Amino acid sequence: MVDRRRRVIRVTFDEDAVAGPDAEHERRVAVFDLLEDNRFALADHDGGPYALHLGIRENRIVLDVRDPDDNRLHEIRLSLTPFRSVIRDYFTVCDSYVEAIKTASPSRIEALDMGRRSLHNEGASILRARLERRIDLDEDTARRLFTLICALHAKV
Repeated sequence: MVDRRRRVIRVTFDEDAVAGPDAEHERRVAVFDLLEDNRFALADHDGGPYALHLGIRENRIVLDVRDPDDNRLHEIRLSLTPFRSVIRDYFTVCDSYVEAIKTASPSRIEALDMGRRSLHNEGASILRARLERRIDLDEDTARRLFTLICALHAKV
């Protein structure tokens, strides 16, 4: 049985995290997907559900975990350094993918899509490893959070 408390029910962002329309669209889609299905719980905390506020400050990813009434439970700051090359490569492949859709062969588009998915998985894996022992989250939740980090990073 799924524990409905072990999940994110709301996601907000730093006010200055507003990016261009493409990044904003990606962010809205990722938030929708995340809220529809996620597993997220602070380690050593029997509470939940959670509200999550995301931002990038001082070259760090900030995950501000709150209760549904917006009381801070825990703030986690992760260095962007382990994510930089994956994010850079992810953006490069995504740009190539968008261009390829216009003119490339189906096999080229498929190859770029596979590369994009692979980098996305790698970013999610790094995120899960960095949050180990602090937040319990499944692979799909980590993928969606990585998408949100990329959307925030596009603004930086």
